[in-house]
Amino acid sequence: MTQRGANIGILVAAVALLTAVLAPSAASAATAPAAASASVSASAPAPASAARAAAISGRVVIIGIPGLMWSDVTAETTPALWGLTRDGSAGGLSVRTTRTSTCPTDGWLTLSAGQRSRLAHGDCALPPNPILPGQPSPAGTPPAGGAVAPGWPAIKSDNAGTGYHAQIGLLGDAVHAAGGCTLAVGPGAVFAAGDGGGRVDRYVPSTDKATSADWARCPLAAVDVDEVFRAYLNAGVDPHGDQVPVPDRKRAAAASAADRRVAQVVSQVPAGTTILVAGLSDTGVNPHLRVAVAKGGGYGPGLLTSSATRQDGLVTLTDLTSTVLQQLGLKEPQQAVGSAWRSQHSGDSTATRVEDLEDEDVAAQAIRAVQTNFYWVLFATQLVLYGIAALALRRLGNDPRSRARILGGTRVIALLGGAAPGASFLAGLMPWWQAAHPTPVLICTVLGFAGLLTGVALAGPWRRSTFLPGLVITAVTAVVLALDVMTGSSLQLNTLMGYTALVAGRFYGFGNQAFSLFAVAAILTAAWVCEFPLRRHRAEPDPGGPAGATRRAKAVSVGIVAAVGLLTVAVDGLPAWGSDFGGVIAITPAFAMLGMMITGKRVSPVKLGAFCVAGIALVLAISWWNSRSANPTHMGRFWRDLMDGNAWDVVTRKFDAMLNSLGYWPFTLALAAALVFLLFVLARPTRWRAVSLLHRAYQHTLTMRPALICALAVGIIGTLVNDSGVVILSVAFSLATPLMLAAGVRSLEIDLDAGTEQPRPQEPRAASTESPSA
Repeated sequence: MTQRGANIGILVAAVALLTAVLAPSAASAATAPAAASASVSASAPAPASAARAAAISGRVVIIGIPGLMWSDVTAETTPALWGLTRDGSAGGLSVRTTRTSTCPTDGWLTLSAGQRSRLAHGDCALPPNPILPGQPSPAGTPPAGGAVAPGWPAIKSDNAGTGYHAQIGLLGDAVHAAGGCTLAVGPGAVFAAGDGGGRVDRYVPSTDKATSADWARCPLAAVDVDEVFRAYLNAGVDPHGDQVPVPDRKRAAAASAADRRVAQVVSQVPAGTTILVAGLSDTGVNPHLRVAVAKGGGYGPGLLTSSATRQDGLVTLTDLTSTVLQQLGLKEPQQAVGSAWRSQHSGDSTATRVEDLEDEDVAAQAIRAVQTNFYWVLFATQLVLYGIAALALRRLGNDPRSRARILGGTRVIALLGGAAPGASFLAGLMPWWQAAHPTPVLICTVLGFAGLLTGVALAGPWRRSTFLPGLVITAVTAVVLALDVMTGSSLQLNTLMGYTALVAGRFYGFGNQAFSLFAVAAILTAAWVCEFPLRRHRAEPDPGGPAGATRRAKAVSVGIVAAVGLLTVAVDGLPAWGSDFGGVIAITPAFAMLGMMITGKRVSPVKLGAFCVAGIALVLAISWWNSRSANPTHMGRFWRDLMDGNAWDVVTRKFDAMLNSLGYWPFTLALAAALVFLLFVLARPTRWRAVSLLHRAYQHTLTMRPALICALAVGIIGTLVNDSGVVILSVAFSLATPLMLAAGVRSLEIDLDAGTEQPRPQEPRAASTESPSA
């Protein structure tokens, strides 16, 4: 127990040291938080100065239709929208702002700021009417013919104080600074086009009252078309507060009424105007992908995409602000976080494109319904089956043949459990969401791929090994995830352990769960590949003597760990692939630990701290490099925040999210169960008349102990430096625990076959911790 306790102490010390390293570096970026806050709260002097360098060179009309989905768009019901889709580019619009579901005013304010925004204390209703000339206004006198958004000072102050520090009025300020004016048609449009003071230069209540002169007057016009959302308001809620469903007939009528307003706008705007249509918001508590269409300004028939999503047919609401600024010929202020919409040419018909975009939302809805429960099912099923096996072994422990069958079955179940996380990504190769009952089909698909992977792991002569079946599973898992992020991340989107466009945490690269799975798979793979040179030098005599053979074996092993580690860091951290900030910080020290432990070197807290510093330096170097690109990712924006003194806000927001992850009960309880399982089934002596499974695995596999410790290390460090918190460690356990169990069970089988299975030790504590491979 002394040696095991020392290893745990090393991990705890590493965690503490990593926290100590991160805190000073983040604190140094916060030397002037008050100044940064004041800058955010001002009426946008920075964007104005940036925009003065360029004059407006385009004309844009934004038509916001809160609640509109692609299922509403048909050639018969919505001919104007169908025509825009036929002649322009279309995509699914992720409207996630600061809450799970987005209200109309939230969507308009997000367009205003180019950052996720909200109306903090209002109900989810349509935006209120603006303040017109002659009416009292706390934000100042409305301009003649214009309007002011009500409650603007409070809205602006509230959003400046959120973790996103949204600068409300950024879009309007940029247009005004370049000498242009703004037109708002409808109440919601005032919240989008208003400047830092909430003012628009021209206000028209509806499209019916807008004249050709109004459309020609200003380069930026925003139009509020609220018929779809109003249909839900008219339906009301039931006594429990739940939305009363809107019949298909009434929803189609609302979409048709909205389409007539779109036709009015399209027929009156000047030639050469870029028309942008956005669904802007949800209509209830369940989020959906909404409509995004762009016509003119270089948008031809095809699909929309952006650097923010890197997915054809998918864009975000914050991208809309960047798109407007680009079409106006204005430089995007740093406070706007989106990327301009781009058109990807498509030869598909309009009907096919609309059907595919509708299918995109169906997939997002289907995965949302089962994603959280996947972890419960995965962990609970394994624990129940392991428990049954343990009871069976106790009852049939004196019969060698029965014990062999039970151990063999337990091993298969453990390997199947280890293959399930990787199989959950492979399930994305099949269109399971199109089935009449998608959840059962998804479960069968995951089980099918997991069974296939387990069959490969047990198909050849390697099935007799303690570690080779696990190596097959980890290698396939790591390679599949690596190839996916290197070729567009198609398997990451709308998968059980990936991400969804509805949550909108990310759209490409590694999400936190996929990072954890990939990192643990890579570490286990590297460790078990090192088993070959280490075993060979023991089995074969060397002319240079034992010392020379040992040195060569260790050198080869270090080379393997270094090669796999460098590739893992590159795949996970490079912005073109994984684009994962926290992952690099966790992977670097874990692989350094693995290299030292495999060669028999002691991992001291000082050395581990140095490895953590190296990981931080490496990820900052990647961030600096990415910040110099034309379209930096979140990694490049972090470097800019660091240089501007705003990085502490990012660190604080992610740290708070990490702490809040303790409230994710499906993950927290599963993690607690896994820890208890490790303590009482793996680490302590069992009542199966044998020493602990880990001890047996250590005896038969030289690299088992380093593999397990480094896999847990990457999970612990990853938990501390990522906003998903305990989710990271839970996913690490989902792969490491069953594969370690499979190795231990196979060790018992080998001992049973050889007749060397040990009886229950008299001193279980000492026996359970002794490790020849240490």
